[in-house]
Amino acid sequence: MNPVDKDILRLALPSILANITVPIVGMVDMAVSGHLSDSGGGAAAFIGAVSAGSMIFDLLYWNLSFLRSGTGGITAQAYGRGDFRAAARIAVRSIGVAFALSLLVLALQGPFLKAVFLFLDCSPEVKELAVRYFNVRVWAAPAAVSLMSLRGWFIGMQDSVSSMWTDLIVNVVNASASIILTLGIGGWRGIGFPGIAWGTLLAQYSGLTFALLTLAFKYRKVFAPLDAGDFRQAFSSPELRAFFRLNTDLFVRSLGLTAIYVGFTTISAGLGDLALASGAIIMKILMIFSFFTDGFAYAGEALCGRYLGMKLRDMVRLSIRKVFIWSLSIAVAFIFIYLWGSMPLVQIMTPDSEVQAACRSLLPWLLLMPPLGCAAFTWDGIFQGAACSKPIRNSMLFSDLAFFGIWVIFSSSTAPVEDGTFPSASMHLLMGAYFAHLLVRAVYLTVKYKRNAF
Repeated sequence: MNPVDKDILRLALPSILANITVPIVGMVDMAVSGHLSDSGGGAAAFIGAVSAGSMIFDLLYWNLSFLRSGTGGITAQAYGRGDFRAAARIAVRSIGVAFALSLLVLALQGPFLKAVFLFLDCSPEVKELAVRYFNVRVWAAPAAVSLMSLRGWFIGMQDSVSSMWTDLIVNVVNASASIILTLGIGGWRGIGFPGIAWGTLLAQYSGLTFALLTLAFKYRKVFAPLDAGDFRQAFSSPELRAFFRLNTDLFVRSLGLTAIYVGFTTISAGLGDLALASGAIIMKILMIFSFFTDGFAYAGEALCGRYLGMKLRDMVRLSIRKVFIWSLSIAVAFIFIYLWGSMPLVQIMTPDSEVQAACRSLLPWLLLMPPLGCAAFTWDGIFQGAACSKPIRNSMLFSDLAFFGIWVIFSSSTAPVEDGTFPSASMHLLMGAYFAHLLVRAVYLTVKYKRNAF
């Protein structure tokens, strides 16, 4: 096997393995909450509260994900130059910024939660439980945000194994602690619903502890030469300006991506319960593909940054070509998986015949996800590795225009929704708008690369 192919698989496979565990945690939290009941209305309120609480944190942390992508590319370039002292300073600076942002999250938690519930419509019981969930889990913010920086740094150092073990520890501790703390073990009855949030908090700090111990032992030679001057330089004006210039673009990109997914959910919710349920299930099935292709996007990020740091342009082009070959191979496999396996997945997620029928009508859209998602996600990783953030930002802004523009322009021509019916035309239009955003991202970044963006 070609050495570049070996590097790609070495970087991609651990990330894919870690990604696969992510939905398991969500299913465990749902299952645990589903086994709770009280005199106030049973398990439905607990499930709704976990869903609402998790969505709040998804919105919050998704918008801070620029710390991972912004750290990975510049670290990979420092690694490629052989400048490990600079790589260590990047870690110090990124973790410092992450910790400062997490303190800001804690300071603004009250106003943030009130703002969220201005838009999040739910029953008083679900709101009360979601607030209890939030008030515990929010204290995991220092760990959760710092882990974004550390994951990016590990990828930049060509070390997806440490990133994988960090994610596995977080996910395994999260699942097991949530079960034990909520439902109890042996003769202990557990602490009930708050145990789900406490399990997540414990998991995040367990992952942070492992990641910091990895820095202390595995990378002790990288950090050993640092002195007080390095710490001052890490937070000096020129380096901070460069760091925030890169991450501001990636933050805007995160906001744009969040807007599309929130927009999809909000629009489908406005079309009725059947539209909301079927749209949510189809989106979950779509995202299974991203768990796999993201591994190759991370590999592209690490290798592209490394070879740019080494000033080996031919190797940059070769690694990009090889990453796309592997990513396209996964895409072809998923076309067949979606073709034959989508309906069984729908049936696993819901026994409701009406929801199943609504999902069945949308299944053909799944076949567009592998080719369009492959290109969009892989290019994101490659441009992040090159620390080339403006095209990533612009591609997301244009794709937002495509998504919302298509919906606004054409939604008025669809038939009005009747109570209890599935708005087929509107949901097909919404799916078309979603895939238009992926197409715009893929085409824009392809054109920018062809024009020698880096």
